[in-house]
Amino acid sequence: MPTGDLIASDQTAADPQALKHAWQVLDEVMDPEVPVISLTDLGIVRDVEWRGGQLCVVLTPTYSGCPATEHIEQSAKNALNEAGFTRVQIEQQLAPAWTTDWISQRGRERLKAYGIAPPVGSAAKPSFDKIIECPLCGSSNTKEITEFGSTACKALYQCNDCLEPFDYFKCI
Repeated sequence: MPTGDLIASDQTAADPQALKHAWQVLDEVMDPEVPVISLTDLGIVRDVEWRGGQLCVVLTPTYSGCPATEHIEQSAKNALNEAGFTRVQIEQQLAPAWTTDWISQRGRERLKAYGIAPPVGSAAKPSFDKIIECPLCGSSNTKEITEFGSTACKALYQCNDCLEPFDYFKCI
């Protein structure tokens, strides 16, 4: 694994192992609002590359007004610094806009295990007759309570079988 001395050297820019390690570090940084899904599984890490001797991490926030954006950027930078990357630049990329289509399969599974129904379908092809499965009991007998749940990106649903309320991560 890279050390601080290795990161500072000119050889690192050509070292694919250092970039692989950076991706592994970012895969351990969790989203502050849903602490079971990593930044990479959420799909907001768009690129990691060497530019001018610095490790440049390109992040796309889930939406441009997301209150956690600065915290996420600082968390990513801190984790990389702790892993020995001494020169880290975080770049925010707003276009193309983030979409739930970028959430990995592992991320969707982690959301469900945490009690949040993952997005159904694709943001590119919205479906108005989607069936939202209860992440608690697996029933598809659910109903939307309100379009907005604990955050703007989630809707509040209730299962008609187990009667439990749950968040649904909307397709965005």
